[in-house]
Amino acid sequence: MAWTICTMVKPFNPKTIQSEGFPMTDLAGKMPAMDTDKTAALSEWTIVPISPQRAFEGIAAQIRALIVEGKLKPGDRLPAERDLSARFNVGRGTLREAFRALELAGMIELRKGAAGGAFVRSGGSEVIAKGLIDLYFLGAIDPRHLTEARIGISEIVVRSACDRMTEDDLQALEDNVARAAKADAAGDFDERTRVHQEFHMLLARSTRNPIYIANMEGIMEIVRLFVRTIGPSENDFVLPSRRRLLKQLRARDAGAAIAEMTKTLQRLHKQYMVLWEDRARGAT
Repeated sequence: MAWTICTMVKPFNPKTIQSEGFPMTDLAGKMPAMDTDKTAALSEWTIVPISPQRAFEGIAAQIRALIVEGKLKPGDRLPAERDLSARFNVGRGTLREAFRALELAGMIELRKGAAGGAFVRSGGSEVIAKGLIDLYFLGAIDPRHLTEARIGISEIVVRSACDRMTEDDLQALEDNVARAAKADAAGDFDERTRVHQEFHMLLARSTRNPIYIANMEGIMEIVRLFVRTIGPSENDFVLPSRRRLLKQLRARDAGAAIAEMTKTLQRLHKQYMVLWEDRARGAT
């Protein structure tokens, strides 16, 4: 099986490749044996040497294409740096730069040690969360954006959850509310906040939709940062709202559940904005 790369930095030209010392023959038998049968077979790759200018981007693009096309699968280990750098006709420093770019993009994981190397990652929501966190720190996301996004994604999540959630999902939400009540009674703000925020993730997971889950996780990462910034606050209306919401979810009443969630998030937003503005005045 040959792997064909669609994204190339320069046209495929056998004469040019041979003149640059790129091996046209199969590398099987010429490279050290891999120590795991999950290592991707370098001999099956069709790779084009990279031009020196921003070469790491061309390498990253070709590896990304293999992952997107399913020719590199989650858990596969990429061949050794020595073999890949020779095949791409670049130095190891350039290859490592490409690896770092792919790691930041959430495509691969770099592991250290004797059994280490570059491994294709399984799908996850970390990239979305990291991107949103970066936007937050860059000042591109303000509290109003955050609340609008929370209300929008929560409406979708609640509607889907009413259709799909199981008894186990409902029990997990009820246990969550019980733990939040216990933390509230103990005056443990950090634990109460953590459990309240976990409620949204439990609700998102009950939809069985990885896109909803990833977006909710990204939003909740920003909420955690924001709440940490403004500090503790009293919100004795949240627990009663959660209990009403649980009844509405059990009844599969999406309209009432959405209205309940929206009202609570809007109320939280008003409270957060007061704390945010107080903090801003204190900073000046």
